[in-house]
Amino acid sequence: MFSAVHGPTARKRGALRLATVTAVSGLVAVGAIATAGSAVADGKPAASSSGAHATLEDAHVKVGATVDIVDSHGVKSSPVGGLFELKVDNAGVIQTYCIDLNHHTVENSTYKEVTWAESSLAGKAEAAGKINWILQHSYPSVVPDKLGAGLTKETAAAATQAAIWTLSDGVTAMPEDAAAAKLTKQLLKDATAAKEPKASLAFDKDAVSGLAGGEVGPLTLHTNATKAALALAPGAPAGVQLTDKSGKVITSATDGTEVYFKVPAGTPDGAVKVTASAQTKVPVGRAFISDGKIKSQTFILASTSDVPVNAVATAKWGTAPAVTVKNDCAKGGLDIAVSNKGSKPFEVVVLGKKLGKVPAGDTKSLFLPLAEDTTYAFDLAGQHFSGVLDCKTAGSGTPTPAASTPASKPSPASAGGSSTGTNGNGGTNLAETGSSSSTPMIAGAAVALVVLGGGAVFFLRKKKTAGQ
Repeated sequence: MFSAVHGPTARKRGALRLATVTAVSGLVAVGAIATAGSAVADGKPAASSSGAHATLEDAHVKVGATVDIVDSHGVKSSPVGGLFELKVDNAGVIQTYCIDLNHHTVENSTYKEVTWAESSLAGKAEAAGKINWILQHSYPSVVPDKLGAGLTKETAAAATQAAIWTLSDGVTAMPEDAAAAKLTKQLLKDATAAKEPKASLAFDKDAVSGLAGGEVGPLTLHTNATKAALALAPGAPAGVQLTDKSGKVITSATDGTEVYFKVPAGTPDGAVKVTASAQTKVPVGRAFISDGKIKSQTFILASTSDVPVNAVATAKWGTAPAVTVKNDCAKGGLDIAVSNKGSKPFEVVVLGKKLGKVPAGDTKSLFLPLAEDTTYAFDLAGQHFSGVLDCKTAGSGTPTPAASTPASKPSPASAGGSSTGTNGNGGTNLAETGSSSSTPMIAGAAVALVVLGGGAVFFLRKKKTAGQ
């Protein structure tokens, strides 16, 4: 895992820069880890890619102010809390708040839209619902003038972030500004649980399987768009077509449509991808997690605009099972659903662990426990899966300490802002550290060293700023 935090300093103009690279040894020991985030391995069908995808080009808070925090360990800090901006692929920006206080923000990290169950909100239904309510009734959904006297967009954003952190991370968070503190208290008092928003665009499974000569499927499409275009990937075998449940050939679909693949008899065993695409507003309240290329803080959507979204899934015919893999944050691992349409049992082995057998003609969900922050990459039944298990927050009891902070006294990570707090031992809070934009290059070098048997590699550079 490669982590760093990047943020401006409120009371100091200089910046401390820190780049820390650590090798994750658990999966390396079994030879299973690879550079995460690859869409395809050796030409094999990749796991589903759903919804909006975006990049955190600048890890600073764009709109915010100082928030005083006391975590469950009694550690105090004062990061800048507020809105981040994510650049959506081939589109504009969306704004988000942090729901993962203790983890680093990493410049140029990439994000994907997921369900609450796949994020740090898993198992926190009431808190997640209240956060969603707060997003609908605070800044930027509501202008500062309507939220209270004396508020600016910066202090309104800080007030909203403080209320969200209180619920998402189990900390005591309050803005330094008096008007903002009043708003935070009011939001927490009034919040009621709102339902989880629907996906902007997603298939219900990563893959489906069947036999040539019939219809393979179905995949169920979920979207808030009026309609999504459907297309088979180039190179699909002759005669393979997309149909609805009545057998009618389709090139588009609406929410709830069941999509099938018509595969002519005699077609050699194979697979093909289908892509759904649309232009829509991603619903406020959707979670965004780093896609595993670079580990970074988890966000929740606060404002949106029309952006391109897509979903990709795979159809397979022949003896190879169809596999769907999702983060199960409630249990702390991966949920691996296997549909075996073949004539023989299929033994599921992931990262060197035998999880069980799926009988012929049967479907089973198997569970692979993983440690928090584990980066995973593996192939199963001809499909490739990669990502990172990012489920816990500072309030979970397993906080991630800053590199300069003793492990016994962890400090919450910056929301991309500044901190004036101390860790109780005279050390610098995590919110006072920063990373350079060269983090991905350093991470790549570290992976190469691990592969060569170099073991754990640590690189640390501190540069004092003027006047410090």
